[in-house]
Amino acid sequence: MHDFGVPRLSALSIRDAGRSDWPTILALNEEAVHFLSPMDEALLAKFAEAARYLRVIDEDGALAAFLLAFRKGDDYAGTNFAWFAARFDDFLYVDRVVVAPAFRGRKLADVLYDDLETFARGTGVSRLTCEVNIAPPNPVSLRFHARRGFREVGQVPYAAKTVAMLACEALGRGAIRRL
Repeated sequence: MHDFGVPRLSALSIRDAGRSDWPTILALNEEAVHFLSPMDEALLAKFAEAARYLRVIDEDGALAAFLLAFRKGDDYAGTNFAWFAARFDDFLYVDRVVVAPAFRGRKLADVLYDDLETFARGTGVSRLTCEVNIAPPNPVSLRFHARRGFREVGQVPYAAKTVAMLACEALGRGAIRRL
């Protein structure tokens, strides 16, 4: 049977990350470490145990993206997480989201954030938080988060960078407003 140039639809799935995904998660994190903090296998094991949300997008057997998030009260000692914990009663904190280079431009981060929003609503959380570099800037991430309804709620300077602390507080009011 001839397909006449019609592209085949890929099999895309979102699922909980398993231990077999860790090598790829670590490699993706390393590729994006200039925007993230380093993570080795021991730290990933600790995160996987403590995280409220660690899911991946799998496309035809290839790990295309992952998102790691913690809820207030989880066993996580991150400085930025603590900043949010001191200011908000409850939240899900996006520690990191990474899309593999070969899969960028296909809105997979949106797919993961949509899934995270569904998860948050299902667990009674009405606020998502994260931080994004503003010095040096990460304009792609800033635009992405603004489009998803995140707003700056503070800034935290570090020796080599400054991050914008972002929150999206529309989860309890139904669908997120897209700009």
